[in-house]
Amino acid sequence: MLRFLRFLAVCLSIAWIIASGTAHAFAAKAPPSRPEPPQETGFLNRRIELHGVPYRFQVYLPQEWRRDDRKKWPIILFLHGRGERGSEGMWQTQIGLPQAVRDHPERWPFVIVMPQCPLPNYWTDPDMLAMAMAALDQESAEFRGDPERTYLTGISLGGYGAWELARLHPQRWAAVAIAASGVFWSYAPERWQELSTLPAEYAHALGRTPLWLFHGTDDPVVPQRESELMFEAFKVAGGHVRLWLYQGLKHDCWTRAYGEPELPRWLLMHHAAAPGTTVPEPPALSERLVIPLHPPAIKLAPALLDSLAGEYRDRNGHPEVTVFRQGDQLYVKNRVGEINELAAESPSTFFYPNGSSIPRLIFEHDLQGRVTALVLRDDRHEERWEKRSPAPTR
Repeated sequence: MLRFLRFLAVCLSIAWIIASGTAHAFAAKAPPSRPEPPQETGFLNRRIELHGVPYRFQVYLPQEWRRDDRKKWPIILFLHGRGERGSEGMWQTQIGLPQAVRDHPERWPFVIVMPQCPLPNYWTDPDMLAMAMAALDQESAEFRGDPERTYLTGISLGGYGAWELARLHPQRWAAVAIAASGVFWSYAPERWQELSTLPAEYAHALGRTPLWLFHGTDDPVVPQRESELMFEAFKVAGGHVRLWLYQGLKHDCWTRAYGEPELPRWLLMHHAAAPGTTVPEPPALSERLVIPLHPPAIKLAPALLDSLAGEYRDRNGHPEVTVFRQGDQLYVKNRVGEINELAAESPSTFFYPNGSSIPRLIFEHDLQGRVTALVLRDDRHEERWEKRSPAPTR
């Protein structure tokens, strides 16, 4: 019996050695774990559930965002306007800040959270404000939003909501930008009865949180007065506020506002205090500017206008535009026959006095001063057309 037990012990020892060696061999041959796939960037579909109700929305990740670099990113919460309400989760990316990001992604190195307010709600409804903050918290956690560089912005109806979130969570925001909005909601006219106290309440709550307001002087939806009242309240309270009024623009001043290259740089200039820390308080500031729709036009001599007239062709030789003079005015006709008046900003740079304030037509000259080409330049691109040389005389 003793001999049998010794034999059994030897067999078990041999079996353990063989099993251990086999396990090590399999471990050595096991393929390495696959690297985590790269995170998709751009506009991404997202979803959140709050109190049992699901909401679809969008988040934007810059192309440079990486899973593995552990970098914290500045993050913006954007609230859309009345016309973008819905439940499909995407319509809010059509205008405002998302449009500006599509035009110039290089200007906006931010993670941008874009919740959507469903019909028939308003952003000022408490549950909608809670949903917007929950979306911001969720995306900040997943995509490493920087709590010291968290920004708030909104347009029109979304501006109403942004004002509420700014008042309710003043320590959360490093800076706030609001376009075509105010605190006197169009669907709550009784708030005007608090005209003497309401703006001051917001100014007191926000303190020196940097604030930039934009408004069109001809806005028929949310009157310019709403932004003026808030500007005055912050000025009196010693806040840090800027108000830019776009002369001649109606309700849509946000396209121009988000197109300002200074706006994203201004946001990044400001930091909020991390928990348990302090940051220097921004100085008191009250800046109010009226931005003209167009620069002042200058008058040019008819001979100079004549030198600019002619047919301009693309690089394949196809006619693109024709420039001609009538009296003291210069006009341009495009290839489909539409005619627009031009006004001179300088002897070689013209703009459309009856159209958008952004495009410029720039006439190029050779060393002898002869006009050689016409360049159309707007906020996104430029095109160059060669001037057709006159036929030689016989």
